[in-house]
Amino acid sequence: MKIMFLSYSPRGKSRDRYDNETQRQLESYASPGTEIVQAEPEDLGGGAIDKRLSEEIAINGLHHLLRVPALIKKVIEAERAGFDAVIQSNTYDPGVEQARLAVRIPVVGILRATCHVAACLAHRVGVTILVESMIPYTRTLLRDYGLTPLVTGIKALNMYETGDLAKVREPIKKKVIELAKELKAEGAELVIPLGGRVFPGAISCEEIEAEAGVPILNTKAIGIHFTEMLVRNHMSHSPIAYPCRIQFSPEDVTRKIF
Repeated sequence: MKIMFLSYSPRGKSRDRYDNETQRQLESYASPGTEIVQAEPEDLGGGAIDKRLSEEIAINGLHHLLRVPALIKKVIEAERAGFDAVIQSNTYDPGVEQARLAVRIPVVGILRATCHVAACLAHRVGVTILVESMIPYTRTLLRDYGLTPLVTGIKALNMYETGDLAKVREPIKKKVIELAKELKAEGAELVIPLGGRVFPGAISCEEIEAEAGVPILNTKAIGIHFTEMLVRNHMSHSPIAYPCRIQFSPEDVTRKIF
C-alpha cells in the first residue's frame, strides 16, 4: 500500500535533514510492503501569520486554519495519484475533517486516532502540548471529537523551537517528564505528547515513559498502524458522515469564478 504522510505547511528551507530522519522513523513503524511518502501542501498564503505566531510563541490554531484549502487540494491530488490513504502529520489534525468531504480514500488525523487508542487502554488521559496559547484550541478539538470526558488534564511545556532541536533536546525532555509526572499525580493513567516533530521526532516516547512512570503513546506509530488497518480492511470514513458525491479536481480548490 502507498500512504501519503502530509505536512500541514509548505516546505521550508533546510528541511532535508529533518525529512530524512523522519522518513527513517516512519519506515520503522510501517509494515513490510507499505510505502510512506512525505509530502507538503502548496503555498497558498498564510505563511506570514504562521511565521509571526511561531516567532512570538503565540501559536493558537490560526496557522492551521489558514492552510486548510491547500491541504484539501493536496489530499485530492493524492487520491488522483493512486495513494491508498493520507495521514496528516500534525498532531492537531488540520484539514482532516474538511478533506474527508472531498475524497473517499481514508484521511487520518493522528490526534483523533491516538485518543481512541488511549481510550482502549486507560480511563483517564493526560495531554502535553508545546505552548499554553494552544490549550483553548486543543480543548475545542477534543470537544468536537467527543473526547472531553477522556482527557483529564492538558499541560504546556511553554517551549517552542522551530530550528535545530538538538540544542534544546535535554531541556524539553526534562520538562515533558516533569509534566507527565504531574499529570500522573493528578490521576492520568496514560499521557499523549502532542508535537510530532519533538515527540517522537527528537525524543522517544520510551525515554519519557521510563522516567515518568506512566505510559506514553507514540502518535506517529499509531497513525501509521491505524491507517494500514483501514486500507487492509477496505475501510474509510463513512459516506453518511462525510457525504462526497462530486469529484473535484485539485484546481477546483483555488479556481476563481468571478
